[in-house]
Amino acid sequence: MENTWLLPLIVGSSLVPGVLIFFLREEQTVWRTSLNLFGALLKVFLVGVVLVGYFRGEIYAFRYELGVGLELYLRVDALALLFATLSSILWLVTTLYAIGYLEGTPYRRRFFGFFSLCVTASTGIALAGNVVTFFIFYEFLTLATYPLVVHKGTEQALQAGRTYLCYTIGGGTVLFVGVVWLHVLVGAVDFGDTGRLASLVEDQGGQIFLLFWVLILGLGVKAALFPLHGWLPVAMVAPAPVSALLHAVAVVKAGVFGIFRVVYDVFGVQMAEDLGVLLPLAVLAAITIIYGSLRALAQDDLKRRLAYSTVSQLSYITLGVASSSMLASVGALVHMVNQGVMKITLFFCAGIIIEVLGLLKVSQMAGIGRRLPLTMTAFTIGALGMIGLPPIAGFISKWYLGLGGLEAGHAWIIVILLTSSALNAAYFLPILHTVWFETPEEKWVTKRRSRYFEAPWTLLFPALVTALIAVVLGLFAAGPYSILELSKAIAGGWYSR
Repeated sequence: MENTWLLPLIVGSSLVPGVLIFFLREEQTVWRTSLNLFGALLKVFLVGVVLVGYFRGEIYAFRYELGVGLELYLRVDALALLFATLSSILWLVTTLYAIGYLEGTPYRRRFFGFFSLCVTASTGIALAGNVVTFFIFYEFLTLATYPLVVHKGTEQALQAGRTYLCYTIGGGTVLFVGVVWLHVLVGAVDFGDTGRLASLVEDQGGQIFLLFWVLILGLGVKAALFPLHGWLPVAMVAPAPVSALLHAVAVVKAGVFGIFRVVYDVFGVQMAEDLGVLLPLAVLAAITIIYGSLRALAQDDLKRRLAYSTVSQLSYITLGVASSSMLASVGALVHMVNQGVMKITLFFCAGIIIEVLGLLKVSQMAGIGRRLPLTMTAFTIGALGMIGLPPIAGFISKWYLGLGGLEAGHAWIIVILLTSSALNAAYFLPILHTVWFETPEEKWVTKRRSRYFEAPWTLLFPALVTALIAVVLGLFAAGPYSILELSKAIAGGWYSR
């Protein structure tokens, strides 16, 4: 039996609280906090219900007619479930973190209203069952995140917002052209229905080749592919919870998730190989990986270094998608989750350093591991995971990406992964040496104090939880019902079509 209404409830679990928050007064802190946490907990619960039901063989889908040939279509498949689970869990911990981070600051009603709308869009993207629905939520995400980027209201924040809009609206416009072009060619396309385009390849192969690159160009802005990445480091002027959300759950993940859908569920891996588009996409991803790492090396500002790290790490996912290998696809899927968990940990820790000690630059952080031992332990776990050291989750991603490169006969992918890991070490290990082994040059000035902990528990607890998850995902990667096992099932379906 098909379940119709559970998916709109999942989307609405953040949409309704977000809208209600706009009607509250700024001083109604308890109501605002309650709505945020209720929505986040409800979303995790509902996604959990769907997760259990899906593995029992239940079908979840919702359709609503928008017009002639246009349909809002939500449905659950294994890829949707993977992204929805990631989004819901990380939204919950980020909500708690944001409540603590923004305590006592102005414009919290506006922030948390758009914060909830942002996650609504991310959930809609995850559950989108066709190209039109994906595009609607994809552009909704742009509009919902802009107020978060400019939240501080400074000239720097407003300039960052303008840059963000120029890139994302430009990318959205290109994507719109691709969506309309696809609709003109074959009509409405549900994800997984790859046969409709395949039937046109013999007569219109050149046009379909161009269509692929139009869609990838539109998605490449949010996926931060070189040279479309320029908005991402600039957007680091936003508060730390926004940075964490942008880099782990929302905007950048929407881009790479869209690339998954285009390659595997619109074109199909076999057609993409026949068109000759995967190798150029893999090369572009490899260039982005090295470029992002080199730029990260030159950054003294901690959040900008993490931002360029995201540019690099995101393209591991695109590289796996484009490697023409099932094992590489597994690595890409696993890294979508692992990168999110590790990167959100790093941004949580960066936010604690900024809020508690007021430090922004790596060169200012000598010895702060003595003042913030738990925070910097969590940061160390995230950093070592990004380098790819076992037993942290990042090792699993890189291992499967490397195996996939060999399976596809692309030994150069191993060289890219080894070079990138060396560069990761070059920009993360000096931070760890600075915070743990260097002597502080002067006494720290504490901006925010906590009675019992090194930082307010609402900031510290989320960072420790996500760091622990990063370790658990690595230690138990081969366990039953793990992210790795689900990823193998998803990739196996793609390559068996």
